[in-house]
Amino acid sequence: MPQASKLYIVPTDRWYIERTVWLIAGVVLLSFTALAAWVHPLFVLGVVATGLASITVSLTGFCVVGNVLARLGFQPKLARPGWRPGQLYFVQTDSWYLERRIYLAVGINVSLASCLSLMHSPWWLAFTAFVGGAMVWFAATGFCIMANGLYWLGAEPRLVPGAVPPLAADAPAKQHAPA
Repeated sequence: MPQASKLYIVPTDRWYIERTVWLIAGVVLLSFTALAAWVHPLFVLGVVATGLASITVSLTGFCVVGNVLARLGFQPKLARPGWRPGQLYFVQTDSWYLERRIYLAVGINVSLASCLSLMHSPWWLAFTAFVGGAMVWFAATGFCIMANGLYWLGAEPRLVPGAVPPLAADAPAKQHAPA
């Protein structure tokens, strides 16, 4: 893979579903981490719920927040082929591409760190805060440390500027020439 030496940056030309989900998840992680650190440790269960939702997206393709955003008119870049507005939104699950691996890794990492913050040391919340901040940064700039690590290890991304084919809903209708 010759381009693996370059940086991987997701498209930031518009707010599509997946990018907005990363922003919302990052804000939720930061919020629940702060509440767990400063109000009550059991607020970390909100971080666990976010982590479990991320794992669910990676395994099944179903994203609750993504479906709400689809209903609000956001367009996806990683929807299953043939997706049209008004249908349930599912992320593609045909292979373990880079972005899908990110959902799984983030979910596992924040869930484990959350449990460790309750059972071992509240300092594990620093890790969940770092992940939340990284997700907000990823959504804002398109750059993610974990995504680049996976990219350099050979994971194939689908969110490459200009490389994602248009959805059926975005494609222009075929025009038939008169016979």
